[in-house]
Amino acid sequence: MSELFGRTLRDDPADAEVPSHRLLVRAGYVRRVAPGVYSWLPLGLAVLRNVEEIVREEMVAIGAQEVLFPALIPRDVFDRSGRWADYGDALFRLKDRRQTDYLLAPTHEEMFTLTVKAECSSYKDLPLSLFQIQTKYRDEARPRAGVMRGREFVMKDSYSFDLDDAGLARSYQAHRDAYERIFTRLGLTYRIVGAVSGAMGGSASEEFLAPAQVGEDTFVECSGCDYAANTEAVAIASPPSQSDGHLAMTILDTPDTATITALVDALNTHPKLNGRTFTAADTLKNLVVKTRAPGATVWELAVIGVPGDRNVDLKRLAAQLEPTEVEVAGPEDLERHPGLIAGYIGPQLLASLNIPYLVDPLIAEGSVWVTGANQSGRHAIDVVRGRDFVPDDEIGAVEIVDGDLCVRCGAPLRVARGIELGHVFQLGRKYAEVFGLEVLGPDGKPKVVTMGSYGIGISRAVAALAEQTLDDLGLCWPRSVAPADVHLVATGKGNVPFEAGELLASELQSGGVTVLYDDRRGVSTGIKFRDAEMIGIPTIVTAGRGLADGLVEVRDRATNERRDLPLATAAGIISQSLRTTESLFS
Repeated sequence: MSELFGRTLRDDPADAEVPSHRLLVRAGYVRRVAPGVYSWLPLGLAVLRNVEEIVREEMVAIGAQEVLFPALIPRDVFDRSGRWADYGDALFRLKDRRQTDYLLAPTHEEMFTLTVKAECSSYKDLPLSLFQIQTKYRDEARPRAGVMRGREFVMKDSYSFDLDDAGLARSYQAHRDAYERIFTRLGLTYRIVGAVSGAMGGSASEEFLAPAQVGEDTFVECSGCDYAANTEAVAIASPPSQSDGHLAMTILDTPDTATITALVDALNTHPKLNGRTFTAADTLKNLVVKTRAPGATVWELAVIGVPGDRNVDLKRLAAQLEPTEVEVAGPEDLERHPGLIAGYIGPQLLASLNIPYLVDPLIAEGSVWVTGANQSGRHAIDVVRGRDFVPDDEIGAVEIVDGDLCVRCGAPLRVARGIELGHVFQLGRKYAEVFGLEVLGPDGKPKVVTMGSYGIGISRAVAALAEQTLDDLGLCWPRSVAPADVHLVATGKGNVPFEAGELLASELQSGGVTVLYDDRRGVSTGIKFRDAEMIGIPTIVTAGRGLADGLVEVRDRATNERRDLPLATAAGIISQSLRTTESLFS
């Protein structure tokens, strides 16, 4: 450690939002360069490379072959797939000295497809799986949490190429199984959840999430079955359609009721309602949003209808509309449509205004609502879907909450947060058709290849591991990814501890054990132990006071179990334990 490049820090970085970010910086693993851009110091790079190697081993084990594509991609490649426009502001775009447009690749579907097209011509070349581990670039609007969500990040992306859908299903399953082995070897706790494909396209789609309170992804898991899904893709049980026999729609004067709370209060004291009791769940909330298709310059309005006691989940809504952009409409947008009266919007007139109306499935056919009457200070009651308004479509829009019912078994759902580790897609023929990826089939006729896409966030996995394993003392790495096997601390006065430390470090290394040796002189014992705990290597060995009796102390960083070993045999015992994965403390 006297020669190690990088140093531990006493204070938290000012921009640290989550514990893993704080500790990766303080323990000398990474350093911030710009928002969402980090340098990896030797300790951090060692962890990153260990994660990479586990991923690489498991990809090779399923027959995937490694390639490496450039990060700098000419615009025409993404123009052909439509993603130059689809990605919008998320792309880093640049020009060379000849004013030719390029981008820094956020992902590489196009390059994989074009390369396979150039190299493969027959069904005999398939099935094929290729992968790379490479840096990606996305201009995140709000990079956060250190390396968990950056503008530059390391990713493993792989793609399968098959002759038919049955082959794709086999390739998909092989990758899915490999991912389970990868995340298990890394020491991560994870859940597999249903997901949306978004701008990637394709059909079947699943995410691997590491449950963590600081995660940006929200998912649900059923209390009664194995259903789990990202909230962007979740389906919840909808109420059944209701029968006819409803009261006629009635317009009421409800001044100063532009909010749901004010409306409910007014309804429950309205003289014409004869003691009827209303709650927010009886009201129909209509949110005006604006959407913009890829490449379009004009925003179009739409209205989203949800029960009044529920919020609209804009992230969930955007995921289903992607690559179309969606934002909440502002006052200036409503001013261009005088028929939309803020606080009093109802669906009854939207068709005549040529504004699409989308409702959450909780607004069941035949259901009855209180909603705006499209007049200031007035609402309509007994407004029935199918009789008084017909939506243009249904879309899952409500924010999912604990207790929503599972679409499979009807049991209550639980909402949790997680960090996305990986994502697998059955892309199908989207990119193959765009780029003309065909091979000659067994009958000699051209056949479009079907593809799968599979990603793992390598640098994000480092943050997820840190987040799941850290404790009050610092980082606490699983042995599979730790920057060393042993953190050896020499402490005390005189040369004896350091001579013993040098000897023990040499013997451990000869036994195949990687060692981070704290040989710093003039540094207090307290600081050395604090650094060892914060750096988080799984085994801490101390050459200190026990040397008077010929002993060194071995400590398990995760469990704090301790054991004294004779200096003369300590290296052999530790090496044997690591080779056989036997506990030193049993």
